[in-house]
Amino acid sequence: MGYMQGEVRTNMQVLKPSHKRLVAGDVFRVGLPDASFIFGRVIRVDLPRESAPVPGANLVYGYRQRIDSSEPDLAALTPDELLIPPLFINRLPWSRGYFETVLHLPLKRTDLLAQLCFRRSNGTYLDENGEPLRAERQPCGTWGLNSFRTFDDEISEALRIPLVSE
Repeated sequence: MGYMQGEVRTNMQVLKPSHKRLVAGDVFRVGLPDASFIFGRVIRVDLPRESAPVPGANLVYGYRQRIDSSEPDLAALTPDELLIPPLFINRLPWSRGYFETVLHLPLKRTDLLAQLCFRRSNGTYLDENGEPLRAERQPCGTWGLNSFRTFDDEISEALRIPLVSE
């Protein structure tokens, strides 16, 4: 059963709404229906139109680590431990409390995928700057703006949690 905020049902718990400015390197937690958490990380913020599907998008990673603690195991926040492909997202998950920033760690090169890949609706592939790629590279996300609902669906599918109907 999903959690309600207004008319929106999700598998994510509402934690703590925040309007604080995002900073690349911020680590956030996402509460799941069984009271466990997964963690994500802000990789790039407020991207310009030339570097994102829409101006102001934020690039985030979502990690596989699922624990009962509200603090992540930092060793598990690595590119080879992604639960879902990187995605561009708006600020709504933070302002509605689905993402709660728990700490900030400056990004290092080892925190980043060597090559990002996003698939456009026409079947072509782009890197995180909108530059064409010759072929798909895994993990490959979708070139588009996501919301907390699409993030919820992505993590629910990856974790085999039944999707919440609209």
